[in-house]
Amino acid sequence: MELEFGAQSDTGCVRENNEDSYRAAPEMNLFVLSDGMGGLDCGEVASRLVVNTILEHFQKADANPGLPLVGLRINGVSETTNRLASAVRVANQAVHNAAQRSAGERPMGATVVAVRFADERMSLAHVGDSRIYRLRGEDFEQLTCDHSFVAEQMRQGRMTAQEAGSSKLQNVLVRALGIDPEVDVDASEELMLESDTVLLCSDGLTRELSDAQIAAVLREVEDPQEAAECLIKLAKQAGGGDNITAIVVRPAARPVGAFGRISRLGKWFRD
Repeated sequence: MELEFGAQSDTGCVRENNEDSYRAAPEMNLFVLSDGMGGLDCGEVASRLVVNTILEHFQKADANPGLPLVGLRINGVSETTNRLASAVRVANQAVHNAAQRSAGERPMGATVVAVRFADERMSLAHVGDSRIYRLRGEDFEQLTCDHSFVAEQMRQGRMTAQEAGSSKLQNVLVRALGIDPEVDVDASEELMLESDTVLLCSDGLTRELSDAQIAAVLREVEDPQEAAECLIKLAKQAGGGDNITAIVVRPAARPVGAFGRISRLGKWFRD
């Protein structure tokens, strides 16, 4: 499946540096986003290490299909999805090792969302509270579950959405890369339709804009790069309290052949 994408990252209106990182590798149909934690330059180092490690792991696997997976194989999903989960585990090890080497400094960690497209299917993997969304017609769906304290409280019925939105504990994660030598990776796969739009984003976007606002932009702005830039602009106008990153991915529009053009002309004349 041929894809088109747009990506944008911004420091926002409050932070002094950007701890978000992303990598887009359209030649591999691979897109990765990470939000670093640790303050100063630690978060920036962690997120950059995550996205680069995942990309390098796939480069090695593509060159050597027999490259062993890191961690246990996940039953019921494709080899591509298992490879994506493996890459995230390798990234976790890389961040954890970097944090150990800098012992005594501030803790280092990161979130990650990653997708790879293959044969009309989309493989997903994530850890933390960065998100993956899918717009399909009128349906706008979050495909990931936040690994955060407030999200867990909501899932257990102990906190309402309104309470979670105003909680001072929104930044508290229950799962992130680099904290422990091993990490549980949520991995799944979805069918990709030609009309779908996929969004990867950091929480700097979702804390400023509602799902309805995000979906409206993705519906109204056809060009993926313009859509990503518009989302960043709106999030900054809403306050921009954190770093903001968005990657918008869509199947490329197929060229209209002669038969299609004739069919359209016929419709216009009939109308």
